[in-house]
Amino acid sequence: MKLKTAYLFILSIICISTSLAQTILPTPMEVKTLDSKFEFKTSIKLAYDTNCLQSAQWLADKLGIYVQVEKEESTVGDIVLSCKRANKDLGHEGYELRVDHDGIKISSNGDTGIFYGIQSLLQLLPVEVQAGKNYNLKGFTIEGVTIADQPKYSWRSFMIDSGRQYQSPEFIKRYLNYMAILKMNVFHWHLTEGQGWRIEIKKYPKLTEIGSKVATGKEQQGYYTQDEIRDIVAYAKELHIMVVPEIDVPGHSEAALIAYSEMTCFGKAPETVMGFSSNLFCGGKESTYAFIEDILDEVNELFPSQYIHLGGDEAPKANWDKCPNCLKKIEEEHLNDTHDLQLYFSSRLANYMKTKGKKVIFWGDVVYGNGTILPDNVVIQWWNSRGHGDLALKNAIKRGHPIICNTNQYTYLNFPLVPWSRYKENRTFDIKKTYEENTSDLENPNELVLGMGACIWTDWYVLEHMIDQRVFPRLFSLAEQMWHKGARLDFETFYGKVKQKYPLLTALGIDYGPALLEEVPIDYKWE
Repeated sequence: MKLKTAYLFILSIICISTSLAQTILPTPMEVKTLDSKFEFKTSIKLAYDTNCLQSAQWLADKLGIYVQVEKEESTVGDIVLSCKRANKDLGHEGYELRVDHDGIKISSNGDTGIFYGIQSLLQLLPVEVQAGKNYNLKGFTIEGVTIADQPKYSWRSFMIDSGRQYQSPEFIKRYLNYMAILKMNVFHWHLTEGQGWRIEIKKYPKLTEIGSKVATGKEQQGYYTQDEIRDIVAYAKELHIMVVPEIDVPGHSEAALIAYSEMTCFGKAPETVMGFSSNLFCGGKESTYAFIEDILDEVNELFPSQYIHLGGDEAPKANWDKCPNCLKKIEEEHLNDTHDLQLYFSSRLANYMKTKGKKVIFWGDVVYGNGTILPDNVVIQWWNSRGHGDLALKNAIKRGHPIICNTNQYTYLNFPLVPWSRYKENRTFDIKKTYEENTSDLENPNELVLGMGACIWTDWYVLEHMIDQRVFPRLFSLAEQMWHKGARLDFETFYGKVKQKYPLLTALGIDYGPALLEEVPIDYKWE
């Protein structure tokens, strides 16, 4: 049924008052208090214009609003959503929120901004409402406030590694919900690895029949059907989140190469590995390019995103250095060496995806050295600051490639607060370190910087139930750096806001971990 107008019918138990604008995370750009307040009554009218239909429906569902069809659109109500009267300087993701005696008004230049304004409004309501639980709001008051807000970056991503460890579709959706709360707008989905191929490809069924089962650890068996992927992509779209798939080539591909060993240099199936090996897709065989292009055709149909991630990291060339086909390809194409062959390999795939209207993301490894010039639809994701400093950042800028900052200092949330498994002391950090020392948080970002990313890798058996305590509460600090446009809060002020969110995390069922190193109990287990 098409939503035209909506009503909220909620019975009351007690009257509660709040003044919580200062607890909104990520922190809004501008907040001003008013000498006024809004009190929820038994019946509250939700009005909107037609450009806000998707977000109006989402809010109606979130609050349990009874929808009553009346007229085409309305601009008069207790809660008013408007895409027609906003400050144009706020862009398509910015919003203005006003709460006073007359009601609640959210305005933006588009439905995405309205959605983010709703996320801020919800943080002014009881945690039970934010968590989607029934709650009696009659008599609940919000202190008067005006908020003008817009993001620092257009790219605010969160990545889950589903290659090494498989997570259920329900788990993925749960994290999409958390991303929406934090106003993150890109879900970077790492779907292929040496330990598992997780995406159904109809033309090559052995990728999942064999490739999804090459590792034998707990939660290392499984894949996502194309119907499941379509459902997740549609779910993300309702949350204004773009899903960007990652098909990692030519390295981190042992699972695919076990399934189709003819795509290796020597026709021999490799062993699955947790990290990486020199068993790459053969860069010298034309059949390799045809095989990968066939896969990308199906991936392209599943993911409407303008972007696709094709990996390109950690690809040792020992096999390519002695492969007759690779050496022949280097000679035929007048390439410098096997590193240049990877640039040729990457460029061919990027140019192929260009014909599909896609931009291609590669990890920063592809710009460490010189060689074949990558096409203009290539974006660089800078990650290895621990090993190569800001070389990828500098070279990407020099060559004119847009950049996503997502370094392993300190956006890799699989790194725990204290040593665990293969994670030694030098691969640990707490919320203070990522808030104050994150190398991705550039003081004066170049105009080519699209934004920032955060990752949860699952190597060394980070199981599904372990992810919450690694991601939260540290993700608040990264979301703050991605979104907040304004003077940086000092850490103590920011951390005070984070701690006010712990009841929400509990209400959402998030098994969050310690935030600061000194808060970690001696006997704390990260598993």
